[in-house]
Amino acid sequence: MSSNIKILQVIPRLGYGGAETGCYDIAHYLNENNCKSFIVTSGGELIKFINKKKVKLIRLPVHSKNPILILFNSIVLIGIILFYNINIVHARSRAPAWSCLIATKATKRKFVTTFHGTYNFSGKLKKFYNSVMVRSDLIIAGSNFIFSHIKENYSEYLKSTKKFLVIFRGINIDYFDSSTKLESDEKKLLQKWGINKEKKIILMPGRLTSWKGQELFIEAIKLVQVELGYEAFYAVILGSEQGRNLYKKKLIRLMEQHRLNNQIKFIEHCEDMALAYKVSDIVVSASIEPEAFGRVAVEAQSMEKLIIASNIGGSNETIVDGKTGILFKSGDAKSLSKKIIQAIIMDDTSIKLIGKEGRKNIIKKFNVEKMCFSTYAEYKRLLN
Repeated sequence: MSSNIKILQVIPRLGYGGAETGCYDIAHYLNENNCKSFIVTSGGELIKFINKKKVKLIRLPVHSKNPILILFNSIVLIGIILFYNINIVHARSRAPAWSCLIATKATKRKFVTTFHGTYNFSGKLKKFYNSVMVRSDLIIAGSNFIFSHIKENYSEYLKSTKKFLVIFRGINIDYFDSSTKLESDEKKLLQKWGINKEKKIILMPGRLTSWKGQELFIEAIKLVQVELGYEAFYAVILGSEQGRNLYKKKLIRLMEQHRLNNQIKFIEHCEDMALAYKVSDIVVSASIEPEAFGRVAVEAQSMEKLIIASNIGGSNETIVDGKTGILFKSGDAKSLSKKIIQAIIMDDTSIKLIGKEGRKNIIKKFNVEKMCFSTYAEYKRLLN
């Protein structure tokens, strides 16, 4: 049967986020398992890496929340489903999910959704808009945290006839492997960043947005400096502002206010994230709101790096505190500063042991092959 399966994934944009890379990985995995693979998206940086011989890419403005465009997209999707004889449509965001719901109802095809975030709501209308993600034949949660969130907030939309399960997001453990990185490339990256490797490097990756906790991180760095009495490390805040100019200016002012100009560096983008982890000694994920999954924590562990993360959301599931990483009290700069100091003074043997355990943890539970196989198996079950 597998050779006859045709899967269409629909996602607003193909950027470098977790939902996007998951879509990309599954699209290529399906082709390798003799399935026909299709992606509908409006664009994005990841498009240039798609193998067009393996995956059929169709451009459509599915990023739009405009009701007229949502309806227009649904009509086009109906045409795509019928023309290519698609078996399953898999939506990965709310706006395109509404188009997919209409299209699959009209064509009587199977509908799958992946709930990638908490999708906050303040009223009934927004909650109804979000509810499209639980109106499918198969609802996938990216973590146990998201599974609980759905049950708690959308129980009135969940029906016993629908399947609802957790498939943990996964990462490419071959790409996020410290042994594959060359020393010459490490030196080039440090040169580009303007850093001499005589001190430890603390890396905080993630787009510049308030809930990711960059302000908290800067406050914690100041407390660490006061406690140690000297500049023991460089702190690298790696991430794009994505149009949030005022927020970046706020972070720079905070850095200057605490006189941390010599310690903190802002880096806009890094082509090779695995290399960024490799040159770092400590990685921090300081989110003040729960991460649905927390890719930074997983990537850092796969790279055998010491990760310090907030004790909320997905990080609670991906990190074994004290064994594969360190958790700190969410939103508490003092708690984060204490954990950073703990990591700075930790002996090399203990750091290496945590790194080894971290990679074993990711290989066992959160590798991309496992995610793709589990999703593919659920597709087949849905059709059977």
